[in-house]
Amino acid sequence: MIDKIFKLKQNKTTITTELIAGITTFMAMSYIIFVNPSVLSQTGMEYGSVYVATILTTVLATLIIGLYANVPYASSAGIGLGSLFTYTICKSLEYTWQQGLAIVFICGIINLIITLTSLRKKIIKSIPVFLQEAITVGIGLFITYVGLINAGIIEFGADSVNNGLAVNVVPRLSNIMEPSVLLSLIGLAFTSILLIKKVKGAYLKGIIFTTIIGIPLGVTTLPDFTNYKILPSIAPTFLKLDFSGLFSLKAGTLIVLMTIFTLCISDLFDTIGIFIGTGKKAGIFKIDKDGNMPKNLERAMIADSSGTIIGSLLGTSNATTYLESSAGIEAGGRTGLTSVTVAILFLLSLFLYPIIKCVPMAAVAPILILIGVSMLENIGSIDWKDLMIAIPSFFIIVMMPLSYSITTGIEFGFIFYSLINLYNGKAKEVSPIIYIFSIVFIIKYIMMAI
Repeated sequence: MIDKIFKLKQNKTTITTELIAGITTFMAMSYIIFVNPSVLSQTGMEYGSVYVATILTTVLATLIIGLYANVPYASSAGIGLGSLFTYTICKSLEYTWQQGLAIVFICGIINLIITLTSLRKKIIKSIPVFLQEAITVGIGLFITYVGLINAGIIEFGADSVNNGLAVNVVPRLSNIMEPSVLLSLIGLAFTSILLIKKVKGAYLKGIIFTTIIGIPLGVTTLPDFTNYKILPSIAPTFLKLDFSGLFSLKAGTLIVLMTIFTLCISDLFDTIGIFIGTGKKAGIFKIDKDGNMPKNLERAMIADSSGTIIGSLLGTSNATTYLESSAGIEAGGRTGLTSVTVAILFLLSLFLYPIIKCVPMAAVAPILILIGVSMLENIGSIDWKDLMIAIPSFFIIVMMPLSYSITTGIEFGFIFYSLINLYNGKAKEVSPIIYIFSIVFIIKYIMMAI
C-alpha cells in the first residue's frame, strides 16, 4: 500500500530510509517552532497562538508536498520572511499584524496564480544549465555557512566601537573551547566518520550522539515540564486578516505594492533555488535537455504557494520550502513519505515540545555543514575557462552565502548574465524572461537605494 502511494521501488528507496530521512529533516528544522513565535510575537501577536499556527501550517503544507507532489521536502514559515513581516511591514511601515497577514495572503495568491499559469515553469526552463549548477553550488555553500554560524564556529567581531556602533564587523573563528562550539566540533567529527564509513542513517545518528554528549557539557538541557500547557489556543490569530485598511494608511499604495512584490520575489526565487539546487542534484527533479519540468516539480511549487495561503489564514508569515529539507535528502529521502514523516513529527510536537526543545542547535549544525560537501561536486560541471559562463556563475555562488540570501545570489547571476550577453552581441541567446527579471531586479535595487 505504502509502496503504491509513494512509488518507493521506482524511486529506489525503502520505508526505513524514508522514515530516517523524515526524522533527520524534522530535527534540522524543528527550531522554527520556537524561533517563529518569538519573532512574530514582537508585532503584538500572541506567542502561543503563533506557536500553534506555525506547527499547523508546517503540517498541512508539508502534507500537501508529500501526498500531492510525492517529493521529500518540508514547508514552514520562513525565518527571513518572518523577519521582514515583523521589522519592515509591522514596525517600519506601521501596519498592524492583521494587515500584515492580509499582505501575506495576497502574496500567496499571486504566487499560486504564477504557478498555475506555468510562469514558474517558464522561469525554470529559461535558466541555462550552467546557472542551475551554480545555484546548486551556491546553496551548498550557503547551507554550510548557516551551519558554521549556528554551530558558533564562526562569529562576528568588530575592530572597535565608535559612538556605540561597531566598526569593521567581520566574520572570524570563535573560541573553540566554548562548550557549544566544542560540542559542534565533536558532532562534526563523529558524523564525518559515519559518512566516510557509509553508515546508514549517519545524519540522524550524528544528531542523537551529539545531543547525548551535550548533556555532560551542559549544552543539552533536560526536558522541563514546568507550567506545561498541552495546547495553546489558535483563536487570537485564526482568520484575523484585515484587508479594509490596507491601502489607506500613510505608507501609501505604492509602498504596499512594493512590499507585496518583495515578498513574492523572495518567496518565488528562494523556492526555485532550493528545488533546483537540491532536487536536480539528487535526481528528484529530472529536467530534460530541453528544460522541460517533471510533473512532481510543478506540483511541489503549487504546494509551496498553498502553504503561504494556509499560513496567513492560521496566523503566520509566508511559508516556504525549507533549505533544511536537504538534510533529509542527503539521508536518502526521495519520496513524499519523508515529508509525511516530517508532518507527523511536527503534529506530535504540539504535545511534546519540551522534549523536542532538548535537541541543541549544536547537534543540528554539523549536518548543515556537511551537506555542502556533496553539493560542491557540481562545481566541476561549470566551464570556468569561458568567462561568459564563469562570471555570472561566480556571482551566484559567492553572493548566496555572503549576502545570506538565495534570492540575492540568483539576482546577481541573472543581471550579470544578461549584461555580458548584451555587451558581447549574444542577446538572442538569453531568454526574454531572464531579461525581464534582470530589469525588475535592477529597479528593485534602485528603489532600495532611494
